[in-house]
Amino acid sequence: MNVLTIDVEEYFHVSAFESVIAAADWHRHESRVEQATMRLLDRLGAAGSAATFFVLGWVAERHPSLIRAIRNAGHEIASHGYGHQVLTALTPEQFRADVRRSKAILEDVSGEPVRGYRAPSFTIMEETLWALRILVEEGYAYDSSIFPIWHDRYGIPGANPYCHRLVTSSGPIWEIPPSTATLGGMRLPVAGGGYFRLWPYGVLRRWLRRIERDGHPLVVYLHPWEIDPDQPRVKGPVLSRCRHYLNLNKTENRLVRLLKDFRFGPVCEAITPIRQMVGERVA
Repeated sequence: MNVLTIDVEEYFHVSAFESVIAAADWHRHESRVEQATMRLLDRLGAAGSAATFFVLGWVAERHPSLIRAIRNAGHEIASHGYGHQVLTALTPEQFRADVRRSKAILEDVSGEPVRGYRAPSFTIMEETLWALRILVEEGYAYDSSIFPIWHDRYGIPGANPYCHRLVTSSGPIWEIPPSTATLGGMRLPVAGGGYFRLWPYGVLRRWLRRIERDGHPLVVYLHPWEIDPDQPRVKGPVLSRCRHYLNLNKTENRLVRLLKDFRFGPVCEAITPIRQMVGERVA
């Protein structure tokens, strides 16, 4: 079984637009996360697939019925932090408050323990590895934030590209990195987001099949706003707009094909050590 993950956030939450949309102004923008996420739930239900939904605490506060709908459909609820602040802008104390607040909100709304975390914009990097220790201390069992690539905003080139156990000064935590493929000695991101929209689906499928054949579960990610091509356009930086709006009209159909071609489940079921850990705690 492979892993499908959904980062539940609004189109105006993305870090690439933070220079033109301040958090204090989020309430002024049209909310579209509920309708897009419900459409994702319909697609997953039709395919008989389940996923892990990394949800912002900010979203859960405003759309608690959406979080319950996700959970009632058989999906896992995990944390995407509270206010989509990149870790490079937070102190360790601020980060602890953020992940503690998010976990409490999500557990209260869903009625289930929250075991997983993904940092906004994958910003657990070399300079923010201290966050893993705090996640352990706050009761998280796994993280899915370390992208083993070079990128101008995130990533740790040379990091372990497969699911693995990390040891911090406060104890162990499992790392579930998004899938990457190797081409000509270079590690390329192929697992979702803008990369899912960039590569032709046939090329993407071949890379994903290769990862499967090597014996590793795929870890794929998407955002609800990526199946919403009619979302309002933000007048942000040119590069940010190119990344955000590229092929939005193709994402949903590609997702349908992906769900036919591969078998997916949430992290808590698809990753053996996490499944065993969850089973031990339930017992």
